[in-house]
Amino acid sequence: MIVDAGTAAHTQAPGASAAVTAAQVAARTVRKYMRSPQLLVSSMVGGAVFLLLFRFIFGGAIHLGAVPYVDFLIPGMVATSVLITGTGAAVGVAEDGDQGLLDRLRSLPVPRIALLTGRALGDLAIVAWGTAVTVALGFAVGFRPHGSVAEALLAFGLCLVCGFAFLWMYVCLGLVSANAQAAQSTSMFIYPVIFVSSAYVPVGTLPGWMRPVAEYQPVTVVSNAVRSLALGDPALAGLAHTTGYWVVLSLVWSAGIAAVFVPLAVALYRRS
Repeated sequence: MIVDAGTAAHTQAPGASAAVTAAQVAARTVRKYMRSPQLLVSSMVGGAVFLLLFRFIFGGAIHLGAVPYVDFLIPGMVATSVLITGTGAAVGVAEDGDQGLLDRLRSLPVPRIALLTGRALGDLAIVAWGTAVTVALGFAVGFRPHGSVAEALLAFGLCLVCGFAFLWMYVCLGLVSANAQAAQSTSMFIYPVIFVSSAYVPVGTLPGWMRPVAEYQPVTVVSNAVRSLALGDPALAGLAHTTGYWVVLSLVWSAGIAAVFVPLAVALYRRS
C-alpha cells in the first residue's frame, strides 16, 4: 500500500514538504509488510531456493580453482536478492491501483514524486532486510568473506544503492499492470536477466554468443563489484578489472537506471 488516503487527507497540509510526505508513505509501506509477515517470507523464498539449489545441487559440479564456489556464489546471491525481493514493489503498486487508491491520492495536496519516493524507500527497507537474510543464510551454508569489514559494509551499501534504482523500474511495472497478478507475472522478466550474468557462474563459462550481452549488463556489474569487495581481491574472482572499476560502473548503471525510470514513474502515475 502506498498510503491511506483518508489518513493523508487529515495529516498533510497543502504545503507539506516532499520529505515529510515521503517519510509517511515509506512508514506505511513498511507497516503493511509488518502486518502481513507472509509478504516478507514470500518475497525472499525465491532467492533462498536458488541459493540452496546452487550451493548443494549444482555447486559440486562447479570448480573455480582459486576460490571455493560458495565464496564465489554468495556475493552474486546477495546482489540478485535485491532484484528478487524488489519484485514486491511492482505487486504492491499494482494492488494499490487495482483498489482505486492511486486515483484517490491524486486529489490530495501532496507532491507526486514524494508519494512514489516514499513507496520506493519503504520497499528499500524490505530489500535491506532480504539482503541481510541472504547474507546470514550464506554464512550458514559455508560462505566466508576474504575482505575487510569495511569492504563488506561497502558491498551491502552498494546493493542498497543499486536496489533503490531498480525499485523505480518495479514501480513503473506496477503502474502499467492491470492488477497484482499481472505485475507479478511481468516481474518474472528479471530471472533471465539474472541468469545471463556472472551472478551464479563466471561469464567465461557461458556460450560465446551470450558473453557480450552478459559481460557488462547491470546484474553482472553489481555482482562483480560485490564479489570483488567480499573476496578482497578481484583476481580471486577471476575479474580483469579493479574493485574500484566495478564499484564505479555499478554506480553509473544505477544512476542511468534511475534517470530513466524516476521520471517515467512520475509520468505514468499522473496518467494512470
